[in-house]
Amino acid sequence: MLFKAKKKAEVGDCIFFKNGVKGIVKKVNDNSVITRITENDTELEFKENITVVAHKNYKVLA
Repeated sequence: MLFKAKKKAEVGDCIFFKNGVKGIVKKVNDNSVITRITENDTELEFKENITVVAHKNYKVLA
């Protein structure tokens, strides 16, 4: 798995977080991104497959 060097995601970027969840960024806020979940290999459940992730808690996938 490759990660981009940039810290802050942009709309449309694929991100990885919580050790097994991938998603596509739908909106970028000052401190977080709103993400549509595309892959979830954890026990976590996300209402309507959408969640908010702080910038410090994800990696941008290449």
